[in-house]
Amino acid sequence: RFAAKVMAAAKRLGIHTCIETNGFYGDRLSDAELDTIDLVMLGIKTWDPARHKSLTGMEIGPTLDFARRLAAHRRPVWVRFVLVPGLTDDADTLSGIAGFAASLGNVERVEVLPFHQLGRFKWEKLGLDYTLGATEPPTAELCEQACAVFRRFGLTAY
Repeated sequence: RFAAKVMAAAKRLGIHTCIETNGFYGDRLSDAELDTIDLVMLGIKTWDPARHKSLTGMEIGPTLDFARRLAAHRRPVWVRFVLVPGLTDDADTLSGIAGFAASLGNVERVEVLPFHQLGRFKWEKLGLDYTLGATEPPTAELCEQACAVFRRFGLTAY
C-alpha cells in the first residue's frame, strides 16, 4: 500500500514512475493504481511452469496474468530475463518467453541479464544452500544468441 501511495504522489508531481517486479502480487494493485505506473520492469525467470516453481517456489501463472493485465492497460514493459547457463538458456525457455512477450504488444525491450555470482554471499550469510556455486556466467556469445532469439520475435533485446 505504501508503494502504491508513493507512485500516485509522484505521478501527481509529474515524476516518471517505474517499478521492478516479478508480477506475482500484481493482482493486489487496483486499476487506478496500475495507471499511476509509467513503466514496469518485469522479471520473467523461465518459461516452463515446473521449472519456475522449482526455481522460485512460486507458480508462473500470476506473473503471466500480470503481464497480460499490463498489456490491457497499455503500460510499457521492459522484460528482464536472467540468462543462467544450463538452467535458463535452452531454446524452449528463450522462445517461450520471446513469443509471450511479443504477443503482448507493450514490451518496449528485453534485457538479457547474464547470471553472476555477486549475490552468493547473501545465501551464505543466511545459512542457505547455494546450489549455483559451480555455475559460470554465460559467455558474451551465449548472451548474444539469447538476444538474437528475442529479436527474431520482433523484440528489441540487449
